[in-house]
Amino acid sequence: MRSHYCGVVDAGFIDQEVTLCGWVHRRRDHGGVIFIDLRDREGLIQVVIDPDTAEIFSIAEQVRNEYVLKITGKVRARPPGTTNDDMPTGQIEVLAKDLVVLNAAETPPFQIDDDDVQEETRMRYRYIDLRRPKMQQRMRLRSAVTAKLRSFLDAEGFLDVETPILTRATPEGARDYLVPSRTHQGEFFALPQSPQLFKQILMMSGIDRYYQFARCFRDEDLRADRQPEFSQLDIEMSFVEEKDVMGTMERMMKELFASELNVDLGESFPTMTYAEAMMRYGSDKPDLRIDLELIELSDILKNVDFKVFSGPASDPQGRVAAICVKDGCKLTRKVIDQYDEYVRRYGAKGLAYIKCNDVAAGRDGLQSPIVKNIDDESLAKIIEATGAETGDLIFFGAGKSTVVNDSLGALRIKIGHDQGLVAEGWRPLWVVDFPMFEWDEREKRWSALHHPFTAPSINDPAQLRSEPGSALSRAYDMVLNGSEVGGGSIRIHDNNMQHAVLELLGIGPEEAEDKFGFLLNALRYGAPPHGGLAFGIDRIVMLMAGADSIRDVMAFPKTQSASCPLTNAPGKVSDRQMRELNLRPRKVAEKAGEESTKADS
Repeated sequence: MRSHYCGVVDAGFIDQEVTLCGWVHRRRDHGGVIFIDLRDREGLIQVVIDPDTAEIFSIAEQVRNEYVLKITGKVRARPPGTTNDDMPTGQIEVLAKDLVVLNAAETPPFQIDDDDVQEETRMRYRYIDLRRPKMQQRMRLRSAVTAKLRSFLDAEGFLDVETPILTRATPEGARDYLVPSRTHQGEFFALPQSPQLFKQILMMSGIDRYYQFARCFRDEDLRADRQPEFSQLDIEMSFVEEKDVMGTMERMMKELFASELNVDLGESFPTMTYAEAMMRYGSDKPDLRIDLELIELSDILKNVDFKVFSGPASDPQGRVAAICVKDGCKLTRKVIDQYDEYVRRYGAKGLAYIKCNDVAAGRDGLQSPIVKNIDDESLAKIIEATGAETGDLIFFGAGKSTVVNDSLGALRIKIGHDQGLVAEGWRPLWVVDFPMFEWDEREKRWSALHHPFTAPSINDPAQLRSEPGSALSRAYDMVLNGSEVGGGSIRIHDNNMQHAVLELLGIGPEEAEDKFGFLLNALRYGAPPHGGLAFGIDRIVMLMAGADSIRDVMAFPKTQSASCPLTNAPGKVSDRQMRELNLRPRKVAEKAGEESTKADS
């Protein structure tokens, strides 16, 4: 129906006839001449309807925003003084010779060029929201990103292999989405949280190098960079060590950013241990663009009379740390109080601080309610350790190490953004040497920091059983500007080691056989050393597009409550479907006496 996209017609087409199709972005009537900005996925072009063409002109008078048109006309240069250098098509216009209304449109619920629209409205009318140039650009970027990644992996000898969507539930990780089986009454499939076990079995099958743009599902609480269903680039390699996987993935990311953003990510990504990242930044995904660090003060403060500091400083599970904010004395009490409230969200009991009005004056130059509780020698050591100068402000965190890390790590990011301390550019990082296990105080058992198929740095199952708390994993996360964009590990390829890890996680032989029997059996028949990594495609595109949420780079995202305003999913199903699945609705009493209908098998 058309000869060209609107956005590709430029000065090189002058005096040529073109046929264009698209939506009316804007219609303007200037002294009898009608101008229509016609829009398609490639951009806008200005169309002129002259009153001398009476039939076409009468049609154009009835046209409104979002009408779908087909226009044939001659390309000409715009008159002097009317060009628009901000548009690729801004030097030319099309004089219409024919105009056909392919479809009329009701007044849309919001204007395409209105950026101040409620997200729920945008998602309800996603087909209109996706017409916006910004969203079109993001969908194009997403397509280009996946095409580039696929091209790289194909060239590196990886095979694109699909794995099942209907699989079985596993006892580790997030909550599964369950699918009742009609043919196996009372039993359920689970939608995959990742293709982890299948890709490991592919390595045992001799595939050697695998990748897949996999759809994954996790029934967990949502936030800006999390969705119940999402896309990940899943990758696995045989006969590799950490450096092989990390080196290949690093080259892939460098080529992606150079190709799509013309960005050089550097010669090689720096590597940081998990322990160092937590000590310096309070996070295992530190944003290196922010030049603020956590300074350890436990040794300095373990003997002070101030129990708020000395208690955690003397506790092996505790920590006292500080952040020195340059020129922080300019922060008002209101802002400091807001930061105090902010750290309480992360379990902190409050936020102590010292304003360094005059460092040379010693105690007299320091302003804070806590100064009177700390001796002169310790105050001097705090100033020296933090590198504080006159005009700086020191924030303190004291308590359990996990709480201090979480609260000060989050505060560091907030201060960085609030005070304009985030440097331009891209700062990639590998984080390695994660603990193999972490102790779950509530469950009174060990849990896997990554997943139970990650290989430990200890090669002896007996030694691992005796020293689980000190074991490190052979895991690695790729971090970019404070976001984990990919995570992976070398996997367990020894049957005895896999049994040992499952036992430490409280998964007995019967449960292990029930849940993972197919993997454990496969490990008995010659499993190669293997490892891999999975990238969050939505998150990578979000960062590259400069978007605030992965919902802005997904065509049809869910809301924070995991619902779809466009289709009104999830929804009820018919009684017949329920009977076929051997399910029946039941009333469940909610708090405050309310009731809701749920399914019971």
